[in-house]
Amino acid sequence: MINNKEKYSQLIKAESKRLGFLSCGIAKADFLEEEAPRLEKWLKEQRNGEMGYMENHFDKRLDPRLLVEGSKSVISLVLNYYPEEKQRNDSYKISKYAYGEDYHFVIKDKLRQLLDFVQSEVGEVNGRYFVDSAPVLDKAWAAKAGLGWIGKNANLITKGIGSFYFVAELIIDLELDYDSPTTDHCGTCTACIDACPTEAIIAPYVVDGSKCISYFTIELKGALPEDVKGTFDDWFFGCDTCQDVCPWNRFAKPHNETAFEPNFNLLHFTKNDWENLSKEAFNQIFKNSAVKRTKFEGFKRNVDFLKG
Repeated sequence: MINNKEKYSQLIKAESKRLGFLSCGIAKADFLEEEAPRLEKWLKEQRNGEMGYMENHFDKRLDPRLLVEGSKSVISLVLNYYPEEKQRNDSYKISKYAYGEDYHFVIKDKLRQLLDFVQSEVGEVNGRYFVDSAPVLDKAWAAKAGLGWIGKNANLITKGIGSFYFVAELIIDLELDYDSPTTDHCGTCTACIDACPTEAIIAPYVVDGSKCISYFTIELKGALPEDVKGTFDDWFFGCDTCQDVCPWNRFAKPHNETAFEPNFNLLHFTKNDWENLSKEAFNQIFKNSAVKRTKFEGFKRNVDFLKG
C-alpha cells in the first residue's frame, strides 16, 4: 500500500515533468554538514572576488530550515537550456544559458505552478521557491537528491544528460520520500581543468570564482584587469568552455522551451556586428534576457576588451 509520503512524492515528480522540468529529486531539509567547511574555506581564501553577497547569510546557505520555517523537504528541479543552434564561429560568444528569455522569470513561473499544485493536492503546505534568488546551495541540494554529481568544474553533471541545465528548488514543510545521492563519474578526466582559458579551476572540484570569465564579464563592475587581457577566448557574457569540453555533454539534447529560443541576430552576428551594436539594438536583442544584467555599458566594456 502506498503511503502519503510516497504518493505525494510521485505526484510532485509527475507534475514537474508536465511543467517541462528535465528531472526532479527530493532531499531531507537538514544542515549541509559536508558543504559547511568547504564554503568557509572558499570564502576565507576570497575565491568569491567582489561577490560580497556570497559572504552574507552563511548559516542560511547551509540550513534550509532557516529559510522556510518548519521545512522538511528540499525539492530540486533541473530545466534543460541546451540550444539546437549555436552562434557563428566568427562571433564573440555568449553563454548558452543566456540565449533566450531570462531563466529567472521562466522557472519562477513553473515553480509557482508546482507549489500551487502541491497545495491543491495536499492542503495547507508552507513553502518557498528559489532560482538564484536567495542563499541556497542549489547544486549541493540537487546532488543530495540524486540528480547528478558535482563535477571537477563545480557544475552539477548528470550521467547520460550532461550539465546544460538550470537548477532550482522548492522548499516545503511537507515530509516526503527522499532520494539518494548518485556517484561521481568524472573519473580521471581533467578536460575542464585543462581547457579553462583563465585557469580558474585551481584544483579538481575547486573553482576560483574571482578568476572565472563569467565573473569578469558579468559580476565585476568597473574596468577589467589588464593582466587577463587576451585570455577570454572571445566570451563577452559568461563562459561555457568547461561544459563544452566535458565528455558527458556529448549526450546533451536540445531543449523544447520556447522561451529559451534565441533572437535571430544573436545566432548570426559576426564580431563586427557586435562591435558596432547600438544601445537601441542591444535593448531589442536582449529585451527579456539575462544579458541585461551587464547593461549596454557593461556589454560595450566587454566587447572593447576583447577586440583590444
